[in-house]
Amino acid sequence: MVPTERAICRVQTLDTLIQQLINGVMLGSIYALIALGYTMVYGILRIINFAHGDILMVGALTTLSAINVLNHTFPAMPQLLQLGVALLIAMAVCALLAMAVERFAYRRLRNAPRLAPLISGIGVSVLLQTVAMIVWTRNPLMFPQILSMAPIAVTSGGETHPPAIITLTGIVTVGLALAVMTGLWLLVEYTRLGRGMRAVAENPRVATLMGVNPNAIITLTFAIGGIFAALAGVMMASNYGNASFSMGFLPGIKAFTAAVLGGIGNIRGAMIGGILLGVIEALGAGYLGELTNGVFGSNYQDVFAFIVLILVLVFRPAGLLGERVAHRA
Repeated sequence: MVPTERAICRVQTLDTLIQQLINGVMLGSIYALIALGYTMVYGILRIINFAHGDILMVGALTTLSAINVLNHTFPAMPQLLQLGVALLIAMAVCALLAMAVERFAYRRLRNAPRLAPLISGIGVSVLLQTVAMIVWTRNPLMFPQILSMAPIAVTSGGETHPPAIITLTGIVTVGLALAVMTGLWLLVEYTRLGRGMRAVAENPRVATLMGVNPNAIITLTFAIGGIFAALAGVMMASNYGNASFSMGFLPGIKAFTAAVLGGIGNIRGAMIGGILLGVIEALGAGYLGELTNGVFGSNYQDVFAFIVLILVLVFRPAGLLGERVAHRA
């Protein structure tokens, strides 16, 4: 191979790597947002809320319905404003739904054997999917592309290969996810509510003696998780262009994997685990597809999440950052 061809090959490989990293960070940001809901609840109650992914689905579909109503009622309203108002409505709905799930599906099971809340969460998940299928039908619904999906070149590319690209929707997704995750970390570390979360996670009985209301803290924790789920659902629907009653199940399982990877119960671990899982999926699917000439590719990316879950459970069950009891939230 002549030097010029080697240089072209290196540039092409670098562009491919950058593209897969961009895809992975964007996907991982969504996983991280969902994983925060899992890790917050687990840190306080030691319960895995398997209905969390379906709250994401309710958030996306509620946003879609709200946009349709606003578009019909206020046709002159700018689309971006419609999205913002619809997202606020969806966040409120998902917060209330998460609080209802905690009240009716988990509160009486806090001291029950661990299988009881697990089964209860799976039951709530099936119930939410069924209700969503009745309300919004079983067919995928088109989600309006309010933010531009026009490709923005990140690298120069070449005659033999396209450049690495990103979209405005992807940029907003990553930026908003990082801002929200940073805000949550600051809330937990430096506010009275955050101190209450850490106190209840450490010892609910002692927290009660110190004037903290564990029920209120737990309810607020579920509500915050529901808000994050709604935001993640809108991000997913905006990037993929559709929403359906089953859209939350698989991302919910992957976000649980991300929480385990980072160290479930650890907020920074959930952030790192989500982004790392997204990058692993993107790199695995991209390079596997290239090595196999497209036989294996994006359709097989889901397998990487479960390979990671198995490896983490076998070799490092506490996750990458472990679990610092005093900082669970």
